[in-house]
Amino acid sequence: QVQLVESGGGLVQAGGSLRLSCIASGSTFSIFGIAWYRQPAGKQREWVASISSGRNTSYADSVKGRFTISRDNAKNTVYLQMNSLKPEDTAVYYCKAPVTGWGQGTQVTVSS
Repeated sequence: QVQLVESGGGLVQAGGSLRLSCIASGSTFSIFGIAWYRQPAGKQREWVASISSGRNTSYADSVKGRFTISRDNAKNTVYLQMNSLKPEDTAVYYCKAPVTGWGQGTQVTVSS
């Protein structure tokens, strides 16, 4: 069974950068696609980016060109590099695989 734990959130000024990590337990991590989602306070959760087992990536239009998703299968980790952050990126960020539930997430706050 695969479990995912998010980390790396924090408070950053607009224009700054953060790198989120999604660390997986379990030996079958490399066969799963992983997605990042976010949920701003009081709003619905939305998809942000995905990476397949073959490292194909896709992004929501709102983050395209600013965020980069990558994976290191040797470390059982998926990263979300977030650059040029905007206040509207403020949210709790979650990673998820098709076979996992939702974790605790990691809070990202971007101040103007």
